[in-house]
Amino acid sequence: MKKKFLIVTNHSYMLWQFRRELIVELLKQGEVVISTPFVGHEDDFIAMGCRCIPTEIDRRGINPLKDFKLYWFYRKLLKRERPDMVITYSIKPNIYAGYACRSLNIPYVVNVQGLGTAFQKSVISQVVTFMYKIALGGARTCLFENDANADEFVNRKIIKKKNKTVLHGAGVNLDYYPVQPYPKEENGIHFLFLGRIMSEKGVDELFAAARALKDQYGDKVVFDLVGFFEDEYKETVEKLTEENIVCFHGFQTDPRPYYAAAHCVVVPSYHEGMCNVLLEGAATGRTLIASDIPGCRESIDEGVNGFLCRKKDVESLRSCMERFMSLTTAQRKNMGVSGRHKMEREFDRDQVVQSTLTIIGE
Repeated sequence: MKKKFLIVTNHSYMLWQFRRELIVELLKQGEVVISTPFVGHEDDFIAMGCRCIPTEIDRRGINPLKDFKLYWFYRKLLKRERPDMVITYSIKPNIYAGYACRSLNIPYVVNVQGLGTAFQKSVISQVVTFMYKIALGGARTCLFENDANADEFVNRKIIKKKNKTVLHGAGVNLDYYPVQPYPKEENGIHFLFLGRIMSEKGVDELFAAARALKDQYGDKVVFDLVGFFEDEYKETVEKLTEENIVCFHGFQTDPRPYYAAAHCVVVPSYHEGMCNVLLEGAATGRTLIASDIPGCRESIDEGVNGFLCRKKDVESLRSCMERFMSLTTAQRKNMGVSGRHKMEREFDRDQVVQSTLTIIGE
């Protein structure tokens, strides 16, 4: 008997990048309807066979009226579509679609892809904890990307321990990110940062470490930035580029050439669900340097395929980069190979998709 799945999220790009393999499998079982603000890939989803419903979401705002309208939109959508299963991603869809599903007694599974800033501030975290507790009360299960986030929800009594499921994030598509030949080192050792250029990604520490290493190694070291910056970093990025501290490449729809050109991928983030950049970099065969935090440490075996630095610590980050610089070419290559093997053992997206299908079908 054909089923109808409703996927509710806040970003079409992220859904396409990390969940399209899951959607392919869901389409084999029935109909897939997607509710999200479309900022690209709507035509791709339609070509797959999905039905798309553009949905306006104020992703970062806390306007109660807008949020109530969002809840009411989800409620009407659910009444109209009557899906057999709802799958939600990100905080507002998790909460407001969760409320609606629970009130209408429609089965739903919630994905928590990280705690984000909402749990970093005491007053806001209390409100979000309360809202999540109500929203997740009727969920079939709550999927987490790392154990620490899952334990946080259990400790806050948002969910019961039996209702948590921890997967390795979305995993990584090992075919889409194949091992790439190790690049030559004649034009310097390339450290790659790929992601949003914002404070929470640790870019202040990265920029300070890059400046220090440039003073020490000169043209023997290169710092590549790929992504878009928050407005507050526009002047900083432009200045660092003018001073030849960093090479800014802007946002790229296909990051694979940048992983291929890198010798090491750096993510000094403050918090993550599961850092896809690290998974993709390791799958490509590159050494990793990242903050020793949940969502990053899972992808690194210290000294085997990368190095872990202390969060918000410039000297610790710089020390990890210097350790990489001190390795021989053969050692750098071997660390990259070890990372690829780790991805094959632990983070294969096909395995994550199959686990998710099992959970949804229970």
